[in-house]
Amino acid sequence: MTDSILQAKNLTKIYKTVTDSVLVFENLNINVSPGEAVAIVGQSGRGKTTLLNLLSGLDRPTSGEVFFNKERIDNLNEERLSEFRNRNVGFIFQHHYLLEDFTALDNVLIPVRIKGEAIGEEVRKKAIDMLDWVGLGKRLYHYPDQLSGGERQRVAIIRALIHDPLVIFADEPTGSLDKINAMNVENILWEMKKKLKKTFVIATHNLEIAKKCDKIIELG
Repeated sequence: MTDSILQAKNLTKIYKTVTDSVLVFENLNINVSPGEAVAIVGQSGRGKTTLLNLLSGLDRPTSGEVFFNKERIDNLNEERLSEFRNRNVGFIFQHHYLLEDFTALDNVLIPVRIKGEAIGEEVRKKAIDMLDWVGLGKRLYHYPDQLSGGERQRVAIIRALIHDPLVIFADEPTGSLDKINAMNVENILWEMKKKLKKTFVIATHNLEIAKKCDKIIELG
């Protein structure tokens, strides 16, 4: 497991219903190094989101093991798994999932509150600076319904980064955006990777994003 920030060993996922069992994938082996961008690609229904959820600790495999910084996480109890996610993981989804009653700035600060940390001047300044960096310096106190789709997704990206996670998991981050906003979000992701040296695992249909990643995992 040397030099891996994230590793999956013989990962298998089966969904069971009353009458049937559906094999999503089996015996997947994955290694992600610090600072890498890894794309998960494949047709709809092939398990991209499922794999993302397993690697991030949102779900558990039917069999196999998931290691994060050499610590096995798939066998943690729910409390420890939640603590792990809050401390180490950032999420970007296709939909922004911003809280409508919170301003852009307050939405960004939510992960800090979840970690149980005080919202002091230093972290507020960090949030403001990061929002300004993605062109939202004049939208800090706007609510989600006052922002465009692209602006809302940029807020969601900064929210995923504010608590300094080790790995960012992105599920179709440009999937709900028009071409121009999708390109803007894509450029922000690569700029974040370069400047902050973050590790990204991205489930995507967007081949332009996949081509720019360091590694591609194709689910067939």
